[in-house]
Amino acid sequence: MTEKASVVVIGGGTGIHPVLRGLKYYEDQCDITAIITMADSGGSTGHLRDEFGRLPVGDVRMALVALAEDVEEHDRLLRELFLYRFDKGNGLSGHNFGNLLLTVLSEILGSEAEAVRAAARLLRIKGTVLPITEDRVHIQATYEDGVVAHNEHDIDEPPHDRYGKRITTLCTVPAASITAEAQEAITTADMIVLGPGDLYSSLLANCVVAGVPEALQACSGTFVYAANLMTKPGQTEDLSVAGHVAEVVKYVGREPDVVIVNTSTIPDYLLQKYAKDAQFPVVDDAELLSMKVV
Repeated sequence: MTEKASVVVIGGGTGIHPVLRGLKYYEDQCDITAIITMADSGGSTGHLRDEFGRLPVGDVRMALVALAEDVEEHDRLLRELFLYRFDKGNGLSGHNFGNLLLTVLSEILGSEAEAVRAAARLLRIKGTVLPITEDRVHIQATYEDGVVAHNEHDIDEPPHDRYGKRITTLCTVPAASITAEAQEAITTADMIVLGPGDLYSSLLANCVVAGVPEALQACSGTFVYAANLMTKPGQTEDLSVAGHVAEVVKYVGREPDVVIVNTSTIPDYLLQKYAKDAQFPVVDDAELLSMKVV
């Protein structure tokens, strides 16, 4: 029997969800590990984080659902439960059932890591989901004009005065360290996939955790970066594909071996929908890159 390849996917839950869903169908060829940012501070996750003082669970939940077994009816029902969002109820409206369950499991079992392992057993996931750190941190971005955004939510949904401004520095506050499990998974991986996802708030939020750049540099496996299709206001308005790659190299200290770039036509109705949120196609200048482009 051929030994399976170890594939590590790094990012935030929503962005890497389709990557994990796709890899799951090759479980006979690869062992999948999802390593997830712990900087999320918006929505249901942010409220639960503030109320319970626990690590954010929203991105972890999405990764668990992506890798969940979905063959039988009860598997599909569990996946729907983890994705269900309350739209009414005093104190419940806006919350996600999966976030609530993971928070309760953290309280019962005493740690977020144990909660993730328990949820993984419930969902019978095809792989492993790990937090990048167990330190309670926020990411902080400093813009070119000196203004500082103090958490993921403010970076992800910036005020209009941040539109057109470049982020020059990203860090965690306080300093955070990679977990031993995540470090081992990265350094021994046959392939690492970074993204897709919001460049600063989902992807580089992992890479500014102490120990992550060193682990990525020490890995002898193939490093793949999946470039975004659309820009994000207050983050990447003026960044082309090559610009995105340059930011990855800046924080990782290693060039990707492969960059995945979309070359198909994006439907007009989607372009119009994104344009309402000041998001536009990333300029494809991949011909400027020295690495392999797919």
